[in-house]
Amino acid sequence: MLTKELPGGSLVLASRSPRRAEILRAVGWPFEVVEANIDESRADNESAITYVKRLAHTKAVTVANQFYGRVVLGADTVVVVVGGQILGQPRHHEEARRMLRLLSGVWHEVLTGVALVRTGHGEAIVEHQTTRVRFADLSAEEIDWYVGTGEPMDKAGAYAVQGKAAPFIREIQGDYFNIVGLPISLVYELLQRI
Repeated sequence: MLTKELPGGSLVLASRSPRRAEILRAVGWPFEVVEANIDESRADNESAITYVKRLAHTKAVTVANQFYGRVVLGADTVVVVVGGQILGQPRHHEEARRMLRLLSGVWHEVLTGVALVRTGHGEAIVEHQTTRVRFADLSAEEIDWYVGTGEPMDKAGAYAVQGKAAPFIREIQGDYFNIVGLPISLVYELLQRI
């Protein structure tokens, strides 16, 4: 398959996300995980697209410096609500509740920046994927229940589409895997290019 052509025979995933690793395992691509440990602060007036692409690229480059002749994959996902407010991972339960109240009954966008860096050749490709999601109207009790499960705490926008929040999703326009955290069809396309 495709990965037989990759330098080193496998991808290096510059991410600690278990969901990204799960998607790569599901498609059968060999990979290893090396966490990037970068500063993920957003620059003043930085757009959501620029932000996720910059973080994905920084993660990939940071890890690529540890390897030679390998393809390193970096990714970063955020949720953007009406008005352009960016929702990352909540820091505490009240922030998760606030995020879910913002998402209740409205459309929002999930953006994932994807970067591939081929070490030793100076090659880098950075793109992004956008998927629109519409939530159901959530009651205060539903929000409290969901936050109480603990699931929202390490998720952009405070929810997991593939988890306990699934019943709250009314409509999706675009790539489902992008909402999970890795638009695998975009990754495949970029691997063909690099």
